Amino acid sequence: MGEPKVIIEDNVRDEWIDYNGHMNDAKYVQAFSWGVDRFMKLIGITDEFREKTQYTIFTMENHVCYLAEMKRGEAFKVTLQLIDYDEKRAHVFYELYGKDGKRAATSEQMLMGMNQAKGRPAPFPSEILENVKNLAENHTPTEKPKEVGRVIGIRRKKTKEEFQ
Repeated sequence: MGEPKVIIEDNVRDEWIDYNGHMNDAKYVQAFSWGVDRFMKLIGITDEFREKTQYTIFTMENHVCYLAEMKRGEAFKVTLQLIDYDEKRAHVFYELYGKDGKRAATSEQMLMGMNQAKGRPAPFPSEILENVKNLAENHTPTEKPKEVGRVIGIRRKKTKEEFQ
């Protein structure tokens, strides 16, 4: 098992700042989308591979947690951990860190291998699956991050009557 892999290092751009004076929520998602692109390249799904084999990855589900504000020009990095995988899916977890190691956002995603010619899910080609296995060996957390598997909802406090 292993440490998160740094896959992106960049800075918050001027045009990413919203009317609240910090990075717009959609730009966090954009950074995590770049993370999916980096994940694909890490496992061997390059532009050339995709064109040759008509095989790619789609994002099936995405859960973002916003934890801290990112400011104009602030340096950030995005890390990747592989939570789980099977023959055609990868459950990945990204973290976006700002200045001084500030944990600013997380993104839990379910990715699916796709045969583009058929428009259907398909198992990872053997060389891609081998790369996924190698990534998992080095970048799967020993404990799942607390944001993994979260459910959105309003937690209600029980009234005195409900306790009786």
